[in-house]
Amino acid sequence: MSENTVAVSDSGFEKDVLKAEGPVLVDFWAEWCGPCKMIGPALEEIGGEFKGRLTVAKINIDENPEVPTRFGVRSIPTLMLFRNGEVVAQKTGALPKSQLKAWVESSL
Repeated sequence: MSENTVAVSDSGFEKDVLKAEGPVLVDFWAEWCGPCKMIGPALEEIGGEFKGRLTVAKINIDENPEVPTRFGVRSIPTLMLFRNGEVVAQKTGALPKSQLKAWVESSL
C-alpha cells in the first residue's frame, strides 16, 4: 500500500487485524469506488499522525470477499475500528479528514 497504511487480505485478516497488538482501523474499499479514492490520502495522513497508536489497514472487497461479508459491509467506503478482535466503532461514507480524525480520536 504505502508508508502509513497496510494491505490486508481474507487469509491474513485474523493475524493482521483480529490478533493485532493495538487498535486497527480497516478501510473496506474498491478500485472503482470514487469516495474510497477521496478518503485515501486522509487515511494515509492519519496513519502517519497516529503511528505507534493505530494501524491503518485497507482491504479490497473485490479481491477479498470473505471478510466484508463476514462483517456485513453493504456499502463502501466502510471504516471499522477493531480493538482486541472486536469492532468498537464504524463509519460508512466519505468524510473530510478533520471529521475522520475526530472520529478516530474519540474511538481510541
